[in-house]
Amino acid sequence: MLPRRDLRGVPTGRRPKVILQETGAITADKQDALAQSRHLLNLVQLSLEDDKADDIVVIELADKSSIADFMVIASGRSQRQVGAMAEHLREKLKAAGLHGVAAEGMERCDWVLIDSGDVIVHLFRPEVRTFYNLEKMWGVDLVPAEGDAGKTASSA
Repeated sequence: MLPRRDLRGVPTGRRPKVILQETGAITADKQDALAQSRHLLNLVQLSLEDDKADDIVVIELADKSSIADFMVIASGRSQRQVGAMAEHLREKLKAAGLHGVAAEGMERCDWVLIDSGDVIVHLFRPEVRTFYNLEKMWGVDLVPAEGDAGKTASSA
């Protein structure tokens, strides 16, 4: 008896087993990558909290977009604070082994974007944050509940 073949003429005897093993490896890689992203997210949050950032919001993008696993949005009270938060965060990311971390907007410090790969950080002055309202684009309310210094929006 000849082995069964699929529509392309490939013998089907061992093919599904290989696909399942590849799928398992891909799933394990994704879980490891997400764990690394969560570690990076924790570093970002600690840095922003140390610098007294206001209204820290974390949006989980892992299942919504391929640009990153997390987006962090926070406010500083002045251009000087936003610039200092951005610089401190870049230093901490570099100390953690991330090299080539891109930062845009450091000249004016109204809106600074820090791209650390799997975690994208937006630092705003309050007026600029209200104007652009990135949280609304991802389905998150701009004003946090009272007593909620930082929130996670994983079901946005």
